[in-house]
Amino acid sequence: MLCITFDSMKPFKFKEFTVYQNQCAMKVGTDGVLLGAWASLDKLPESILDIGAGTGLIALQMAQRSSAEVIDAIELDDGAYEQCVTNFEASPWGDRLFCYHAGFDEFVDEMDDKYDLIVSNPPFYSEDVASGNEPRDKARQNISLPFGELVEGAAKLLTEDGIFAVIIPFKEESNFIALAKNSGLFPVRITRVKGNPETDFKRCLMEFCFNEVKPNINNLVIEVGRHQYTKEYIELTQAFYLKI
Repeated sequence: MLCITFDSMKPFKFKEFTVYQNQCAMKVGTDGVLLGAWASLDKLPESILDIGAGTGLIALQMAQRSSAEVIDAIELDDGAYEQCVTNFEASPWGDRLFCYHAGFDEFVDEMDDKYDLIVSNPPFYSEDVASGNEPRDKARQNISLPFGELVEGAAKLLTEDGIFAVIIPFKEESNFIALAKNSGLFPVRITRVKGNPETDFKRCLMEFCFNEVKPNINNLVIEVGRHQYTKEYIELTQAFYLKI
C-alpha cells in the first residue's frame, strides 16, 4: 500500500457507499481507490469487469462514476466473495452489480461475453509472504493470479475498442508491458505514483488497448507532508473520500 492508512476491521465509509471488510484478507487501501478513481470512462463503457474484486471497492467506484448497465466482478476467496456481494447489495447500485464466485481461468473459459472496460488491482507480491494470515498471504502473492494469466485472460474478455486498466508495482512496469504486448495489448496511459516528493515511485497505473499508440505518461504525488495531500490527488479522489 501507499501512505494512507485505514482501520482494517471497521466499515470504510465513502461519500456514496460503505465498504464492509471484516471478512476480506485484503482491506480497503489506497491502491484500489486510486485505480477506481483513475480508470478512464471517456469511451462510456456499457460493460465493466473487476478481476479479483476483494471487497468490491473498485466495482462500486465504477458504479458511482459510470452509467454502465453491467458491472461484473470475480472473486475466488469464499469470505471476500460473500463480503463483496453484501457490499454490492447494500449500495445504491445493487441492480447493476454482480459478483461471480470463481477463479479467473475458470471464468475466462466459460464466459462468452466481452467487456468494454476491465479493471484489476491484482495480487503482486511475488516474494514469499508469511504474515501468519493465510488468506491475506495468498491474496498478496501473484502466484494466485500470475501477471501473464491476468493479461492473457483480459485480452480474451476485452471488446475490440475496450480498455484494460491495472495498478501494479512500479518495478514491474516494463515486464507487464512486455506481457501485454504478447497478448496484443499496448499501453495507452501510464501514471507513476509516489507517496511524497522525496520517495521513489511505488505504483504504476496503466491502461491498455489493442491499438499501438504513443502512451500518455505522467506522475502523481499523493502527499507533500503528513495528511497534506496534493491538489492532483485531491482532484482525483474527492468524489469518494469523506475527509479530503
